[in-house]
Amino acid sequence: MTSDPPARLTVFSRAECHLCDDLLDALRPLCEAFGAEIEVIDVDAHPEYGALHGERVPVVCGGETELCQYFLDAAAVRAYLRNFR
Repeated sequence: MTSDPPARLTVFSRAECHLCDDLLDALRPLCEAFGAEIEVIDVDAHPEYGALHGERVPVVCGGETELCQYFLDAAAVRAYLRNFR
């Protein structure tokens, strides 16, 4: 029997960004409740993402879908994560 991989959210972030820290602090318990993983990508360490997002961080994506930016949209994240139950 194989199990499906857990849901994964990607957070585009940067160091020393209080909005990024606040969003991640709010996102972690939600992801724990759904058994989802969080991948944090520092846009300053990855120029390909820095060019895409610029100063527009944090951004939370589920796959290719942008779920929210700057502040956590818990309803949008929950709706996305429900697809993996």
